[in-house]
Amino acid sequence: MTAPKVSFEFYPPKNDEQRDQLSRTVKKLKSHDPEFVSVTFGAGGSTLSYTPETVRELRQTHGLNGVPHLSCMGGTQEEIAHLLQLYKALGCNRVVALRGDLPSGMARMGEFRYASDLVSFIRQEHGDFFHIEVGCYPETHPQAEDALLDLKHFKEKMDAGANSAITQYFYNADAYFHFVDQVRKMGITQPIIPGIMPISNFTQLKRFSEACGAEIPRWVSKRMSAFGDDSDSIREFAADIVAAMCQRLLAAGVPELHFYTLNLAKPTQSVLSRLA
Repeated sequence: MTAPKVSFEFYPPKNDEQRDQLSRTVKKLKSHDPEFVSVTFGAGGSTLSYTPETVRELRQTHGLNGVPHLSCMGGTQEEIAHLLQLYKALGCNRVVALRGDLPSGMARMGEFRYASDLVSFIRQEHGDFFHIEVGCYPETHPQAEDALLDLKHFKEKMDAGANSAITQYFYNADAYFHFVDQVRKMGITQPIIPGIMPISNFTQLKRFSEACGAEIPRWVSKRMSAFGDDSDSIREFAADIVAAMCQRLLAAGVPELHFYTLNLAKPTQSVLSRLA
């Protein structure tokens, strides 16, 4: 099997220990020749400086196509405009534009209310210079009033000028296929890249999934519970089921796999080794 096209997501480290961890992870994963590596943007602008620093490090030290996330939350229009100029100067020609989540204790949104507003602003300021990725939810955004309204909002982002979309992670390939079928019927032709979350800590994953609306199949939860404290069996099983889903996606012709690494190399490597 030909190695699939891949991209990786990292979060910006905030201290020396986290920086060392990310550096080790990047050195291990760069051998997979990623199309790009994206860097998340903290809630409420908490990583307003950490994200650019990490993008610079990935590009200049590791020679990777570092791509920043931009969020509507916390950043003013002026701050976003400044960041776009900064990223342009760093050589970035790709960004991930997201609405983001309103942090606890924050009374109101930023100046951009929706990701479609952010996409429109980037296009208005920079024309076609940036390749713009947006997010989408095969299993429906957890805050959406209903699935049809969620699809409508997604179409607004694509119509505003997004080039492609990366999905929230999922463990049911049929949810992805159904979502793609739906958006194609709406006239959306841009690539929809599946987001893949390798399983490293199942307790943490369950907590993440409840917050972001990603469904963990019941049989997976039951099997994980059955392993008890057998961490080796849990790791092998987790890599097997995620790799099997990836193989099904690749067989269907997905353009790329985008891995949410959580700044860890081993869970992603375990999945990719099964796809080689």
